[in-house]
Amino acid sequence: MIEVYNDALKNKIGVERFLGKIEGTEPGPTVVFFGGIHGNENAGILAIKEVMDHLNQQHVKGVIYGISGNLKALEAQQRFLDQDLNRLWTKPQIQTIHNKPVLNTEESELIELSTVLNSILKNNKPPFYFIDLHTTSSKTLPFITINDALINRKFSKLFPVPIVLGIEEYLNGPLLSYINELGYVSLGFESGQHNDLMAITNSVAFVYLTLVFSGVLNKKSALNFSKYYQELKIQSCDLTDVFEVVDLYKINDHDHFKMLGGFKSFQGIQKGNPLAFNNGNEIKATYSGRLFMPLYQQKGAEGFFIIKPIKPFFLRLSVFLRKIKTDNFLVLLPGVSWANKYEGVLQVNLKVAKFFAKSIFHLLGYRSKQMTQTHLKLTNRERVAKTSMYKKEPWY
Repeated sequence: MIEVYNDALKNKIGVERFLGKIEGTEPGPTVVFFGGIHGNENAGILAIKEVMDHLNQQHVKGVIYGISGNLKALEAQQRFLDQDLNRLWTKPQIQTIHNKPVLNTEESELIELSTVLNSILKNNKPPFYFIDLHTTSSKTLPFITINDALINRKFSKLFPVPIVLGIEEYLNGPLLSYINELGYVSLGFESGQHNDLMAITNSVAFVYLTLVFSGVLNKKSALNFSKYYQELKIQSCDLTDVFEVVDLYKINDHDHFKMLGGFKSFQGIQKGNPLAFNNGNEIKATYSGRLFMPLYQQKGAEGFFIIKPIKPFFLRLSVFLRKIKTDNFLVLLPGVSWANKYEGVLQVNLKVAKFFAKSIFHLLGYRSKQMTQTHLKLTNRERVAKTSMYKKEPWY
């Protein structure tokens, strides 16, 4: 057991890998909550413990798990100690880590967490839901981040908060991207600023809503469902749009990055607005849109993102095109071929890639993930999504 200190509560709590497990008296879904994947983000840990300590087994259908992330970093109150644990979850990296004779702190944590994850999938019944609770270094509305699969979109739209798509195109190795590649519903929830008391309150509300929407709890068992729903609605300022990431300012290890003061997530910005300094040079916005997750902490490789809302027409169009598997025709185009059809990986010859609109691939669910000397590889979550697992769920 370790001790985790929360600055908002001015209190320490004892934490183990398993924050709790509740098996209901009736069959139902398996819902897994992760907290503290980043060690300086412990609001989710406290929220999971609070909810699970108050739940009655008699009211639960299925199974609920609460899992702690980076235990050593949580104890040290640091985002990570050696490597960002939430950037290691790719199949090649995991295989490399399994074969290493000596592991660093985060590699050891990954081995333990992957063992827990595999055990949950092996020993429990579907449908599965995975929720990763986070906070940000800047002030922010509560929001959801998802990999762009339709099952994630459908489940996310139940919550009264904004949704951000496409972050997987800019980040390599988040835990939820790995789980999404396995085909399951997986959402990230950012509840507020790290040491803000509302970050805990918002996380508690989100956990309860997740349990109700997944069918684990009924509304009466959620200890005032309407209250939690309205809390998130108010905290998100009634903003429920779906946004897409259009830009990321990436930071290298040797850079000296400093965000200008006073920015917060979802703040409107114009192209050319000064946003930060890096190595003494002023950094300006390259797009008009909304600022997203500006970095106000020492550790982190993402300085800021820029997001834009997606028009409802294009969201509906993408649903239609994916359902009729329009992407089967993409390989008829010059320079486009399957790298792995089973896993939904296309490759586009770089000589012709510039002639294809990025938005077309996005409509069909493809996001660029990798570039070789000759090809751009794009991954589609739709082809690996276990959609049939969720079709009988009320929300679907």
